[in-house]
Amino acid sequence: MSSGGGGGGGSDKPGSGGGAVKTPSDFLKSIRGRPVVVKLNSGVDYRGILACLDGYMNIAMEQTEEYVNGQLKNKYGDAFIRGNNVLYISTSKRSLTDGL
Repeated sequence: MSSGGGGGGGSDKPGSGGGAVKTPSDFLKSIRGRPVVVKLNSGVDYRGILACLDGYMNIAMEQTEEYVNGQLKNKYGDAFIRGNNVLYISTSKRSLTDGL
């Protein structure tokens, strides 16, 4: 009776590591506390550490830098971004390999 919804790939269990398909929610949980790039609808980028976010995509960041047209414009200790302004959130590659 409980068919679930008809979508494919029914074996993505929480905690099943490599190669499993992740949902957007899983991705957002996994990047908390890591460096991210948040691009706004206006084209402005914010780069910093993702402190937390909620279901409305409201974002709290630490050590935040503001980039306009690719150029650093401002630095903030903490920043709060309202979710309706967010175009996307991406992980920052610079933290993954500090030795480069």
